[in-house]
Amino acid sequence: MDHDARVRLAHLRDAPLSVDEVLQAVQDPEAGGVGLFVGQVRAHDHAQPVVRLDYTAHPTAEQTLHDVVRSVLTDEITAAAAVHRTGELVVGDLAVVVAVSAAHRQAALRVCAELIDVLKTTVPIWKHQVFADGTDEWVGL
Repeated sequence: MDHDARVRLAHLRDAPLSVDEVLQAVQDPEAGGVGLFVGQVRAHDHAQPVVRLDYTAHPTAEQTLHDVVRSVLTDEITAAAAVHRTGELVVGDLAVVVAVSAAHRQAALRVCAELIDVLKTTVPIWKHQVFADGTDEWVGL
């Protein structure tokens, strides 16, 4: 099967993410399992309260995201999808949602974990965190 046809969704969005949209994107009659990862803004980082954060993406980030999703596909995978937020987020907002479907759960879970790991280290998206004490930090520069 064509790798690109199995990349069902690979987008950056400056709007709330939907777990249902990502799960629906990887639905496939050949799939018996779906691996899902949902990343959300947490209340603390480095033992400091997080007030908000901003995600900024390089202009090539969406194409890189597509390439990353494509790169982790194995013959066992029926479909994969990934969406990542940009813009300002607050505690509890979804920052990233990835899903992978496969005939069997082991492949779906393994490739889902690989997908989020490669995404976090490869896609040029930078996080600017603002803490309750007024300090801030850039992550991923």
